[in-house]
Amino acid sequence: MPRAGLSPDAVVDAAIGIVDAGGPDALTLAAVAKAAGVATPSLYKHVRNLAELRDLVTRRVMEELTVRLQRAAMGRSGDDAMRAVMRAYRSYVVDHPSRYAAMSQQPLTDPRMADTGERLLEVVLAVLRGYDLDGPDLIHAARCLRSAVHGFAVLEAAGGFGLPEDLETSYDLLVRMVVGGLRAVPRPGPHEPPIG
Repeated sequence: MPRAGLSPDAVVDAAIGIVDAGGPDALTLAAVAKAAGVATPSLYKHVRNLAELRDLVTRRVMEELTVRLQRAAMGRSGDDAMRAVMRAYRSYVVDHPSRYAAMSQQPLTDPRMADTGERLLEVVLAVLRGYDLDGPDLIHAARCLRSAVHGFAVLEAAGGFGLPEDLETSYDLLVRMVVGGLRAVPRPGPHEPPIG
């Protein structure tokens, strides 16, 4: 019998704690079993293997990020929503760098992750639609937005900005650049080729 109170969610909680403390490479079944106070074989009642546990961690992280972005965007639109979402995304990565690093960066190509990844993507797309983007333009804008925020936040979390200038000022500039760029996205005509 599994320990009273042990459940798949409790196993993921323990896994998240290990990732937060030691990074993604610290996640092992033995470490989770120790944190949960059970023998390693007892975990197999809740997860099949380490790969499945990593998938569950990814799902949890994407769910947390989705909720944070939804809350940030709620009641806002246009530039205000974009600024709020960009700040919320950055704050999640900086607050939880190890769990963010443990998250799959290709969830839409994995059938086990696609539904969770699509919910996260839909929050971003909803905000971008406020710029009258649709079709391929919407996806291109989402990629650019993700690249900008992910890149800045991951570098910040890793201590990658060593110069003394204020990070908040730098990020505010990035937000203004993205918002300004979204407002200036050229809309090609029906027979006009894309740039590049």
